[in-house]
Amino acid sequence: MNAQFKKGALELCVLSQLCEDDRYGYELTEAISNKMEIATGTLYLILKRLKDEAYVETYLVESVGGPARKYYHLTESGRAYEENLKKEWLEFVGVVKELIHKK
Repeated sequence: MNAQFKKGALELCVLSQLCEDDRYGYELTEAISNKMEIATGTLYLILKRLKDEAYVETYLVESVGGPARKYYHLTESGRAYEENLKKEWLEFVGVVKELIHKK
C-alpha cells in the first residue's frame, strides 16, 4: 500500500477505532496493522498529538502479570473531530474516484 495514502488516512483510522471502544496502544496497533502495515512508533506519535490537542484522554488500568496499560479514550471534541474528518475523507475519496474513472 502506498505510504502517502496511509499517512493521510492513519489519523482517521485511529480515531475511528477509538469511536468503537477505548483501547491501549498495542491493541490499537494490532487492530490497524491487521488491515495495513504500520510502524508502531508512528501510531504513538499520532496518539500523542491527539492527546495534546485534547481529542483523546488516557487512563491506566492495572494488568495481571504485567505493568499497567495506558488506555486511550476519545473525548467529545475527539468524536466531533472524527466525524468531520470522516466526512472530509469520504468527500475526498469521491472526488478522486470521479477523477480517475473519467476517460
